[in-house]
Amino acid sequence: MSSFDRFYGVWLEQLRQQVDQLAAAPKPPTTADHHQQLHHLVTKFMNHYADYYRTKALAADRDVLAVLAAPWITALERSLHWIGGWRPTTVFHLVYTESSILFEARIIDILRGFRTGDLGDLSPSQFRGVSELQCDTVREENVITEEMSEWQDGVSDLMAASLDLEGKIGKLGEIVKKADELRLKTVRRVVELLTPQQAVEFLISASELQFGIRGWGLSLSNCPR
Repeated sequence: MSSFDRFYGVWLEQLRQQVDQLAAAPKPPTTADHHQQLHHLVTKFMNHYADYYRTKALAADRDVLAVLAAPWITALERSLHWIGGWRPTTVFHLVYTESSILFEARIIDILRGFRTGDLGDLSPSQFRGVSELQCDTVREENVITEEMSEWQDGVSDLMAASLDLEGKIGKLGEIVKKADELRLKTVRRVVELLTPQQAVEFLISASELQFGIRGWGLSLSNCPR
């Protein structure tokens, strides 16, 4: 078991604990203390995410091929990967889906003028901000995808006697770290567009999706062939 494998196991368990804390937080917040509590929990959660990518970057410096192989996750999770992790634009599908579900569930209250303050109650300016961020993220994602394609197109270079293999692998590591930086930046910027209550709901939904896919992957791994 690699050091990152051990780290991931601990990190994932801590993530579950933080999700429980988010779920237990007061929603909607009705006092200044409630707002402060939600803000603290969101900040703590994002720091936990940042710690994951910081540690993963160090692991990629040591062995980027092992990071891409990702033996610490299930085959199902790996099948959904884009350059070593989830595709950044997945975030926007999650926001729109959760917002639609909550909006439909509370449409009567919203039509009566009651503000729910949750993800189903995004303001026009928030929707505009999310849409603009999505366009920016798509562009950045495409640039990194193109870099990865160029790296893969150079596979014939591996047969050259003069190949700088260390440099070739180093370039791959740079691409993986760029992808991870975009993943973290996208989540951060989405959270910045949301209120603390909405951010809590978004982070819970994102984590539940991660846990769900992992659970399905573990179930498939245990199925008799």
